[in-house]
Formats: sequence, structure tokens, C-alpha cells
Amino acid sequence: MPVQEGFAQRLLPVLEELVAGYGTPFHIYDARGITETHRAMTAAFGEEPFRQHFAVKALPNPAVLSLLLAEGSGLDCASPVELELAARLGARGEDVVFTSNNTASWEYDLALKAGALITFDDRTIFDRADPLPETVAFRVSPHGLAAGSALMGDAAHTKFGVPAGELADAYRAARHRGATRFGIHGMICANELDVTRAARAAVDVIELGAAVAAQAGITLDYVNIGGGLGIPYRPGEAPLDFTEFARAVLDARRRCFPAGPAPRILMECGRYVTGPHGVLVTRVINRARKGREIVGVDASMSALMRPGFYGAYHHVSLPFATGRPEGTFDVVGALCENMDKFAVDRTLPEPRDGDLLLVHDTGAHGHAMGFTYNGRLRPAELLLTADGDITEIRRAEEFADYVATARWQPEPILRAASAHTAQKAGNPR
Repeated sequence: MPVQEGFAQRLLPVLEELVAGYGTPFHIYDARGITETHRAMTAAFGEEPFRQHFAVKALPNPAVLSLLLAEGSGLDCASPVELELAARLGARGEDVVFTSNNTASWEYDLALKAGALITFDDRTIFDRADPLPETVAFRVSPHGLAAGSALMGDAAHTKFGVPAGELADAYRAARHRGATRFGIHGMICANELDVTRAARAAVDVIELGAAVAAQAGITLDYVNIGGGLGIPYRPGEAPLDFTEFARAVLDARRRCFPAGPAPRILMECGRYVTGPHGVLVTRVINRARKGREIVGVDASMSALMRPGFYGAYHHVSLPFATGRPEGTFDVVGALCENMDKFAVDRTLPEPRDGDLLLVHDTGAHGHAMGFTYNGRLRPAELLLTADGDITEIRRAEEFADYVATARWQPEPILRAASAHTAQKAGNPR
């Protein structure tokens, strides 16, 4: 949707001066909007035990992660690199939730050493884990309302989680192996804007957790209802009412755990926290007519792959073209792929060479999903601070970055002569 009003009021007056000295393209994020969203999430749960762990995959920039850690957020990691990033930022122990899938044994060992809250995605990983962490949690396969998500798949076709009917046995096995604390995890939805559906999916996990705990004879320390809350990418879409969502979650927790200490509620939102608080700033460099009106900009799909890869909608605007006649245009990059388009059949004021164009809602899964195909390198990331300063938090990639891992002089790994000798020794004739 159009950039949030407060962000626009602080960015647009300085944007032309910024690009005159800095150039384009770049992503820029609003620190104030990010922290206010996190605070509002925490406030919605009041005094109840709750913690949001930001999904690092959404925006893995140290400056943004540090901002959230300072606000009391934890981090949700899914890979060794994300664990290392969390460690370097000072996130320790239960500051980190490790929720991965298809996990190698050495990756599990790193998470165990870090003291993270580990989610076992399947029994195979659990069965070979030795030692176990103090707290054992399993992820449930998509079930109930969550099973309708096209991105996660239903229980018969997903790669995620333990089938609901097998959870009690999994927890009994964990208890038998000496685990003393327990959690449960369920990824409830993906980019969901309907608060009723999102809440119902979260309640499904809470209800299942209570039932499984009773069957397995365990007490749940926490219920992790994952992330997946959506943001309104399209103009006219209403944002999800997080206060109503939190109320439904707490009501379900009280109902399902009426006696004794109720489990903590954890979440792993990424997009919901930072998504609306970023824009990709790019410049019009070409106009062409090829059966369609084409607007070429100096950013490419390598800076934001969601529209080309998913067909996802991102609002685009020309903030300094007010009053011009409107037309219908495709906004494209320079990648040698026809899918390299930020917008198709979009109504815009008549674009001119040199105009600044904004692609909105790039604060999550934007730069993070970037790539370097065709040598179109990833742009810089900037941060608009709460005080109104603009800081560079990641420079644009350069040629040296593109070839940093290349061996200009190839280094031998296995010489053909030794390989031939080994083969002869192992296969005498």
C-alpha cells in the first residue's frame, strides 16, 4: 500500500537531496515505524507472558536486528549463518528460537551450543539428536485452518512438521529420553490479513498443544504460534487488527489451560514487523513502446524478486509527478528475463526520464531475497533513524563482491593422477 504517512512525511522532503548526493537505487527503512510496530505487538498482550522473535530471514541487517533486540525482541533463526549473526549481535540463549527444517546434525549442534530454543521439525532429527536440549519442542504439520495455505501446503504435501496424530508419541519419547521442559510450534498462516482466519489458526495450535500435553503427560512451557501475519500490499486493503488477534489468542490460552501455569506465547513474525516500513528508491532511465508502454528503472529484479517470482503486488509511485496526465505502464528492470517487472498494467502519472520511482513495502523479503544473476548486483540499504538522520547500513555491492569467492587461479582439490591411482588400488583387475 502507499508508504505510511509518518514515513512519507519524514522521507519525501529530503529524498531529492539524498539521491542527488547518494544516487539510486537503494532500499530505505523507517526505524521509527519498525520500533512502533514491535511495541504495539507487545502492548497488545499486556502483562501476559509473551515474546516476539523477529524472523531474521525477512531482513537480516545487523542495524535493524540490533534495533529490535534493544526493544526486547528475540530472533528467529533457521540456519547456521543466522545463528552466527544473532550471536555477533549479543543474542544469547532463549533470545533465539531455532526453527529450521531438513536440518543437518552439525546445524543442530550449533543451535544446541548457542542455547537456543530448538524446534524439531521431524522425528528423524529428534531421534539422532544427542544430547537433547533442556526444552524440547516439535513443529506440527499444517493442520486445521493452516492446512489451506498454498505456501505451506497441507499435511499430506508439506515438508514441514510432525503430523498432528504423531505428536503425543513424539513428546512421550522426549520425556523418556529425559527432557523436562516442552514447547510446541505451529506456523499458522502466510501473509494473512483476515484477523478471524489468523486467530482461528493460532487457536488451532493452542488447542492442539493442550490436547497433546494431556495425552503425553507433559506440561507445556510455551506455545509458539509462528508468524505469517500479513500486511496490506494493495491500496484499499485494511491492516490486520493485531489487538483483536492477541485477544483471541489469550482467550484460547485461558480456556485451554485453566489450571496451573499457562504456557508463554511466542511468535516469529518478520513481514508484519518491518514489511511496511521500507521502500525501494529507483530512477526512471528509459521510456519505450513495445506493444505496451514500458518504464525502465535503474533497479532490477535482483533487488526485489517478489513481483517477478511470485507475481506479488507491490505498490509503485512517482512522488514528484503530481498533476501529470495518467496512463497505463509496465515498470521493468534491466535483467535478461521477461519476468523482471516491478509492475504490470499499472496506472501512473506520465513518467519521464530522471523521475524518482518508489516501490513500496520492501521492508521484508526484499533485499534479503536478492541475487546477482546477470551481474545485476544488490543495492544499498539505508535507515531513516528516529531522529531523522539517514545512515547507510549496507553499501551497494560492487564488482569485487561479485567475484570475491571466485578462484582466479583454480586451486587443486583432487588431482587426476592420484584419483586414477586410488581407483586402480580399489579395483584390481
